[in-house]
Amino acid sequence: MISFYIAKIRIGAIQICMLDTRDTFDWNHIRAFLTTAEEGSLSAAARKLNFTQPTLSRQVAALEEDLGIVLFERFGRSMTLTAAGGELLEHVRAMREAANRVSLVASGLNQEVKGHVTITATDVYLMHILPKFLRDLRGRAPNLAVEVVASDNVQDLIRREADIAIRHVRPKQPELVARLLREDEGYFYASKDYLDLHGRPEAVAHLAKHDFITSSEIPRMLEYLKPMAFPIEADNFRTSSNSGLLAWELCRQGFGITPMVTHVAESTPGIERILPELPPIVLPVWLTTHKELLNSRRIRLVFDMLAQHLTGS
Repeated sequence: MISFYIAKIRIGAIQICMLDTRDTFDWNHIRAFLTTAEEGSLSAAARKLNFTQPTLSRQVAALEEDLGIVLFERFGRSMTLTAAGGELLEHVRAMREAANRVSLVASGLNQEVKGHVTITATDVYLMHILPKFLRDLRGRAPNLAVEVVASDNVQDLIRREADIAIRHVRPKQPELVARLLREDEGYFYASKDYLDLHGRPEAVAHLAKHDFITSSEIPRMLEYLKPMAFPIEADNFRTSSNSGLLAWELCRQGFGITPMVTHVAESTPGIERILPELPPIVLPVWLTTHKELLNSRRIRLVFDMLAQHLTGS
């Protein structure tokens, strides 16, 4: 329960004053309103919160009754915010951010080298880099529980989807701190079997007749390759996956050409680099966390050990 001791929200022509310490609002009702507003329908919000739709509807109605205003206009299955609901939404989002900051500060004050730490990176990096690091970390902090999240997406550290992230782009959020650890190089590779069957390209123009594999969305990959002037289109991507490890395994088994960082490719038997005269793909490696979490002994330990491990120092 969240108690509002002194609060004043002016919503259009309606002014809600909550001055009585006995006035309390159930956070479940507020969360139901916030999620419904952001998802656009009760059914979508119910799925996200793992509620039944009738339960969620009752919670939204209870908040409307508590406030004495209508928050949504119902049009079939869709929910559209009223003017009052739209203005209230800004305050509720501020409440959520405040709650997130409280959680971050509380985590940062924990000075015990135990508890839980979540690390996220691409599955390729986690597979080829993290196991040795985790073994060293267990020796230093045996009571620390580590969760590893394999993802190619940029995780939102502010909302605590992870404590520490290994990224290939520098974060722009002022709440985050990042350290550039190194710059990896990558090239394009294919299996010997694939090249024996389809021929080894001797010039960039020859790539137009080859199959490619991507571990990201095809339009995104095409945009990434545009500066390289590769003569390929969406049809060249005969195989795609959201997993870098699977894309690399498909390459190894002869499905086509794909980019990979050098330290992974050179440790994979049966793989050949194509067009070796091409300049390397440069992938910066950023270690990122929330600045509040660096006050935590466990986060600082993992962050510093990861930095040492990834720089080889």
